[in-house]
Amino acid sequence: MLDLLSGPDRPNSKNEPEEQQAGSVAEIAHDLILARHRKRKRRLKNISVKLDAAQIIALRKIATLRSIPYQTLIRQWLSGGIAKELHLALGK
Repeated sequence: MLDLLSGPDRPNSKNEPEEQQAGSVAEIAHDLILARHRKRKRRLKNISVKLDAAQIIALRKIATLRSIPYQTLIRQWLSGGIAKELHLALGK
């Protein structure tokens, strides 16, 4: 039977470890590569991150210099860091 709730949007099961819910490193890397080359189909999810005031000021200044919103800059940096870690994990 087809599992319609597979992937990152599936609710957490208490019996299943978080690593298995997220998918393999190769699957995540593949999804990220595809996401870079097409328009976003998934909605973004809000999270909360505590940052030092000086970091926020620096983020906003860098984003202004690049003419992009600072939250977009944060997403770009996170995406790059995740891709770098996945390449290391995959041994590439």
